[in-house]
Amino acid sequence: MIFKGSAVALITPFDENGRVNYEKLGELVEFHIENNTDAIVACGTTGEASTLDDEEHLAVIKYVIDKANKRIPIIAGTGGNDTIHSIYMCQQAEKFGADALLVITPYYNKGNKSGIKKHFETIASSVNIPIIMYNVPSRTGVNLAPSMVSELAQVKNIVGIKEASGNLAQVAEVCRLVPKDFAVYSGNDDTILPLLSLGGHGVISVLANICPQETHDLVYKFFEGDINGSRELQLGMKPLIDALFIEVNPVPVKTAANLLGFEVGGLRLPLAEMDPKNVEVLKQQLVNCGLKLQEGTC
Repeated sequence: MIFKGSAVALITPFDENGRVNYEKLGELVEFHIENNTDAIVACGTTGEASTLDDEEHLAVIKYVIDKANKRIPIIAGTGGNDTIHSIYMCQQAEKFGADALLVITPYYNKGNKSGIKKHFETIASSVNIPIIMYNVPSRTGVNLAPSMVSELAQVKNIVGIKEASGNLAQVAEVCRLVPKDFAVYSGNDDTILPLLSLGGHGVISVLANICPQETHDLVYKFFEGDINGSRELQLGMKPLIDALFIEVNPVPVKTAANLLGFEVGGLRLPLAEMDPKNVEVLKQQLVNCGLKLQEGTC
């Protein structure tokens, strides 16, 4: 298994000119290692991968891998809606030393059932490192059905799924059908504990960008039998989680990181600044969770 616990879906910091800020990226990697994040996903949705060109995308993946230097597993976001292009990105990430790949279901052109299956099988056959499938129908327009997940789980190096359908009945069916060593990770911060109770192995988290220790603890308290402690963290952070999704991800979490003094820069269009009313909601929930806003942002 690649990891158990909390993997952060890492934000990508930009400088004042909108370029990737590698110095700040390195600081974020160190922050997560110091605060017990269990794995890092580089260039996922939260990392604004859709607006990174190939050169930037691969440079960010390589930088994070090199900076981590095997101290923590690095999972590279390399999926897309073009199978051949996805293969190229996956193979490059493998060459850089990625521990695993996060491969999203094809979006926009979607693919029929046989096409989606062949998409994942073809990518898997092109690399030798583990693959985590990513099911997020709210973004892709495609739902990876439990029966399909079960079939793809038989592929040697398809070892897990990030399940972000928001459908716990579907998650339960996935957990029922897949092999015991097939990892199921929550893709929704508001239902980490329910997914763990169904047999899940952790979360790939947006929340962990600003609450890494707490997100790790939420998962490990469950694993260690402290269900009440895990539940208290899940419910206690629920208002903050809601605020982090008050607008499309990663707009609120990147805003939150800046409010907390991480200085990760702005967003790339078509993402832009939050509505001021929503910023006030976010600020309040950050404070309510005991997080200290940078001076001048209150």
